[in-house]
Amino acid sequence: MSDDIPEDTAEVVGVLTERIEAHFGMGVDQLRAAVAVAPAANPDATEVVKWHGHLVDAQAVLDRAEDDLLAALETQPSEVDDPTMSLAQRVNAAVTARDGRAQVVAWLLDPDAPGKKDLAAERLARLSRAARKGPAVPTSAPHRPAVAPASAPRAGRAVL
Repeated sequence: MSDDIPEDTAEVVGVLTERIEAHFGMGVDQLRAAVAVAPAANPDATEVVKWHGHLVDAQAVLDRAEDDLLAALETQPSEVDDPTMSLAQRVNAAVTARDGRAQVVAWLLDPDAPGKKDLAAERLARLSRAARKGPAVPTSAPHRPAVAPASAPRAGRAVL
């Protein structure tokens, strides 16, 4: 993960939420409402809102998994049984999912992220093509003969 995203579970969502709010100049709830009204108005905002929602959901799954694991560990004797190990694996999977979503949000917010320059150039090229009034190269309809050419005889048949 990025250096400015803390590893502490409770802080990841909060830090990214603050970065979103600073980036767009409004609270996440306001941004979410604006995107709901006009999703095509700002594709970047729409994408950030979508992935922030995925991040919040993943954090909730992680919180529940950690709570379940802690409850199981409190009732365990010195050795951890298989069901408790399964809960630990569930926590690990939830951390991985949450961190992946956090990385996507961080990438979306970073204009200098790897691959962004190419995406920006591609978008600009698409916008330039959309502004053009007509084809890039002058074209005309293909020349078609007035009469269809005679078909070649099939093998094994005589032509009379």
